Amino acid sequence: MARLRKIIHVDMDAFFASVEQRDNPGLRGKPIAVGFDGPRGVVSTASYEARPFGVHSAMPISMAKRRCPHLIIVPPRFEQYKAVSRQVDAIFHEYTDLVEPISIDEAFLDVTENKAGMDLAVDIAKEIKRKIREETGLTASAGVSYNKFLAKIASDYRKPDGICTVHPDRALDFVAALPVEDFWGVGPKTAERMHQMGIFNGAQLREVSLSHLKAVFGKVGAVYYNFARGIDERPVVTERERKSVGCEQTFLEDIRQRSKVVIELYHTVLELIERIKRNGFEGRTLTLKVKFHDFTQITRSMTVDHVLRTKDDILPLAKRLLSGVDYERNAIRLMGLSVSRSILDDEPADGQPRWVEGELFDSSDFDVI
Repeated sequence: MARLRKIIHVDMDAFFASVEQRDNPGLRGKPIAVGFDGPRGVVSTASYEARPFGVHSAMPISMAKRRCPHLIIVPPRFEQYKAVSRQVDAIFHEYTDLVEPISIDEAFLDVTENKAGMDLAVDIAKEIKRKIREETGLTASAGVSYNKFLAKIASDYRKPDGICTVHPDRALDFVAALPVEDFWGVGPKTAERMHQMGIFNGAQLREVSLSHLKAVFGKVGAVYYNFARGIDERPVVTERERKSVGCEQTFLEDIRQRSKVVIELYHTVLELIERIKRNGFEGRTLTLKVKFHDFTQITRSMTVDHVLRTKDDILPLAKRLLSGVDYERNAIRLMGLSVSRSILDDEPADGQPRWVEGELFDSSDFDVI
């Protein structure tokens, strides 16, 4: 029997907001939101004091102020956040070199073999949390299990400043009670589709056959099938291969006039091409992201049989994707484009463009203009 891995997922608590409260004692204990205080500003991170009012990340600043009238808006200091992130990363590497950063404030660690020679991953997680507090003055939450899926879910269970272990003997019961919305990779649309199928938790997902899940959700159906059984064989990858290159633009005023929308699409395509060249990236899937004036959001994607590099490659596809968007009745607030590698979808066998589900593309992969 193969030896089970020991995986830790560490997630900094309300990272940007916590750094601001640490550096400015006058903000401690108060509801704050990190973001640009303007008509188009959005919340990057909300402090735990702001969250009971319904303030959360990605929320428009204007809405956050309405929900919490005494909310304090703090402009972001990204260089400071990067400096703290480097401190935390150095702590991780005291225990293992198998560290996979997911974002500036979270990472996976494989401590099956570790530099401290410690037997229990939970003891390593406790030490890491203690050192983060001592060296940065911040708190982190940790999840511990035998794979990335379970460790990631566990890290959210006792926030803030918590730790949760999912033991192999209890994994199936843990997953069985898990709402499908909490499964990694299940977005709102997928959750809605599962609900229509009578699937609301891991136990019900486990009752669905692999063939049926793949028929409904494509290749990612196999991922859901395995997750429902506590299976995730993905390794901790120390050097993550870039999966997408993109850009997006929030407009100063909502746009709905076709000529203006097409012009903005054209400029976004040109910016995307520059970023593709700068990164030497090769991908065959183009994704259009549109956020409307009421803050609803859609994505539309298309995969082709050739690498997307030039304006002639990308602009016609972008126009085709845009043609399916009704922006005359619902003006556009934000528009983005990205090119990505096709991972979850079958290769096109006939060379024809094919529509794919868009919600599985992570908007955090977009570099904001």
